[in-house]
Amino acid sequence: MNAILEMRGITKRFPGVIALRDVNLAVEQGEIHAICGENGAGKSTLMKVLSGVYAHGSYEGQIVYKGEERTFASIRDSEHLGIIIIHQELALAPLLSIAENLFLGNEPGKYGVIDWSTSFRRAKELLKTVGLKESPSTLITNIGVGKQQLVEIAKALAKKVQLLILDEPTASLNEADSAALLNLLLEFKSQGMTSIIISHKLNEIAKVADKITVIRDGSTVETIDCHAEPISEGRIIRGMVGREMAERYPPRDVEIGAELFSIENWRVEHPQHAGREVVKGVNLHVRRGEVVGIAGLMGAGRTELAMSVFGRAYGRNIRGKAQLDGKTLDLSTIEKAINAGLAYVTEDRKTLGLILSEDIKRNITLANLNGVSTSGVIDDAREANVAQQYRTALRIRTPSIHQRAMNLSGGNQQKVVLSKWLFAEPQVLILDEPTRGIDVGAKYEIYGIVNDLASQGKGVIVISSEMAELLGICDRIYVMNEGKFIDEMPAKEASQEKIMASIMRQYGAQS
Repeated sequence: MNAILEMRGITKRFPGVIALRDVNLAVEQGEIHAICGENGAGKSTLMKVLSGVYAHGSYEGQIVYKGEERTFASIRDSEHLGIIIIHQELALAPLLSIAENLFLGNEPGKYGVIDWSTSFRRAKELLKTVGLKESPSTLITNIGVGKQQLVEIAKALAKKVQLLILDEPTASLNEADSAALLNLLLEFKSQGMTSIIISHKLNEIAKVADKITVIRDGSTVETIDCHAEPISEGRIIRGMVGREMAERYPPRDVEIGAELFSIENWRVEHPQHAGREVVKGVNLHVRRGEVVGIAGLMGAGRTELAMSVFGRAYGRNIRGKAQLDGKTLDLSTIEKAINAGLAYVTEDRKTLGLILSEDIKRNITLANLNGVSTSGVIDDAREANVAQQYRTALRIRTPSIHQRAMNLSGGNQQKVVLSKWLFAEPQVLILDEPTRGIDVGAKYEIYGIVNDLASQGKGVIVISSEMAELLGICDRIYVMNEGKFIDEMPAKEASQEKIMASIMRQYGAQS
């Protein structure tokens, strides 16, 4: 074996929990090596040990890179040797240009003066390598998430990457952008680059990985050679959860009642560009016990629609009528939307869904403080009891309800956000990318929660970029494109091909 990297007996402790226990990992030169596991299994922690985010001395074990034991005091030390990590939350400055981001902290120049002509020339070369046609002067805020991910990879190339680590690189991408990124990794592999990829999208891993190391509960379970045996999603899942999963989506008995919630002729303008509509006359209805999906490509206006309905959290000059049980609603503020019976689980859990510096207990009760208060004073015992109930019910992996949200894995953070809105007892729950960055076992649990809400006669709206997910859990699906609903179909009659055909038909009609 020609190993470029070996991690031997890695153990990492945090207060009250052992995140990694004697983990071993071997990565060969020029391969794509995937790391799989449930949320909280320790995947990201292991990569933070490797990249120096967790400095030498804060863990036990050895890192051997290119035949020598390495001790990284910081991420700069690992980057100096060509080990570059791209985190799930992209580290780009949105109001700086692409070129400025590519060389941030690593600017070409002499005597403290940046050589801008060299920066822009090298930026053009790097952008061409990753397949981006944008000008280096383009601001990051003006390009989509898929292109931002490619900028991150170009940034890694600028640092002369030799071992590229990608943590959930396609979690925020649509299928087309995901495919483009995976093809780029395969191209890099053909040029001899080594990559480590962490992903919950098992079909993508099966497509590109040479080997798959499975981590469960902080320990190495196995390493699968993808060239030695047929690899299926079921095979990977068995290693991750320690059992077979016969069903990806829980069955439910559908009892759909009368119309519960509706919006009519809903229009929303861009918050910075007056007159530019991003939601254009949308009509939507949800019946009691119904799970309604909204499908569409990135940028179709799905999140903008959801946030504008939820107390005008997005947009300006919002018009249209919203009704619950036939009564017109005032949704002019988030507080009024919550009081009216709406809840919105954001796609951006770290920025908009949680107070990361606060503990789990406080985050869970935040949207319904009246539920744990007496005469305006929070009852600590009641608050702790509520948090403990949701911790148990949603199987939030944490040593304590007093753990800060920032110290949880992405999947467990998502469960805390969901707990917060379940405690608010909504009549209509809007879920925006509810399983992004979530492992297959946790997804099943969240689907079960959706079923439970529907069985209680509540309405659920699901926005998802994973069409298979919408087909698996929804009763009816709207197709959205360029701010409009362009199609509607029962989930039983829908397919990925039919949804994409609706979108392509609209583009054809416009051309």
